[in-house]
Amino acid sequence: MQPRIGDSGTFPLRNLLTVITLAILLMAVWYLFAHYLRSGGKDIAWYPPETPCNLHRGACHAPLGEQARLHLALGSEIAPLEPLPIEVRLEGAEAERVVVLFEGRGMDMGLHRFVLDAVSADRFRGLGQFGVCSLKVMPWRIKVLVDTADGRKGSWFDIEVRRRSG
Repeated sequence: MQPRIGDSGTFPLRNLLTVITLAILLMAVWYLFAHYLRSGGKDIAWYPPETPCNLHRGACHAPLGEQARLHLALGSEIAPLEPLPIEVRLEGAEAERVVVLFEGRGMDMGLHRFVLDAVSADRFRGLGQFGVCSLKVMPWRIKVLVDTADGRKGSWFDIEVRRRSG
């Protein structure tokens, strides 16, 4: 007996490959959509931070092009699940909006996004919070995105957050 083309029972391998292909396509679309949401759908000019930098000891700095600088300062109590004061100060630039993102380095901790309030055109403040992790010391990356008249600019700062014992 000849297998019929429409008979799904005779082509289980083809059906399996179709399902796998669809799953891969869905994952690719999800990845692109997540990437688009994280970047806000806009191009960002990234500038590396100045080194050395230790946010536990004080503010960290990064250039934002040739004329502008970014200063990021966190509150003194840096711990998971604790409200954390964040301050971004700009030199040589004014911003319409400043957004701070906390991302786990090496471990997906979700996206922690904080829009800061404008104190002035060059100073922004707000509260953030690191998520809790099963690791005793969790490495995080803090991304600072600045919307200026010249476009979106950003920098990043790495920090390790120690879980309180208790």
